[in-house]
Amino acid sequence: MTALLYVCICALMIVRLSLNVIGLRRQHKVSLGDGGHEDLQRAIRAHANAIEYMPIGLLLLLGLEFNQAPLWLVHILGVAFVAGRVLHAFAMPTMVMPRRVLGMQITIFTLLGLVAANLIFLPYAKVF
Repeated sequence: MTALLYVCICALMIVRLSLNVIGLRRQHKVSLGDGGHEDLQRAIRAHANAIEYMPIGLLLLLGLEFNQAPLWLVHILGVAFVAGRVLHAFAMPTMVMPRRVLGMQITIFTLLGLVAANLIFLPYAKVF
C-alpha cells in the first residue's frame, strides 16, 4: 500500500518530535508539564499538534487508496500533507510564524482535498 509510506514518514516525524520533548525535559529537569519553560512548551505543542492532525489525515489517505484513487493522487495529497506537517512542526520551536501559518494552511487544505477525493472515489471502494 502506497499510503503506508506516508504513515511511516509521519511516524518518524512523531518520534523526532518526541525526542525533542524528551531532550528539553532532561535539560530543564521537568518530568511533567512544561515547568514554565517556553521552549519546552513549544516542543510539547509541536508534538501534540502532530498527534492531533496526523491520524485523520493518514486515515483519509489510506481510505483514498482503498477507494482505488489513482496512485498519482495519493502521492500528491500524501506529499502535501507531510509537507504541511513538517513546515508547521519545525516552525513551532523557532516561532517563524509565516512558515507555521503556511504549514497549517497546507494541512487544512489537504485535509479538505482528501475528504473531497474520498467522497468522489467512494463508489469505487473494494468490497471484500
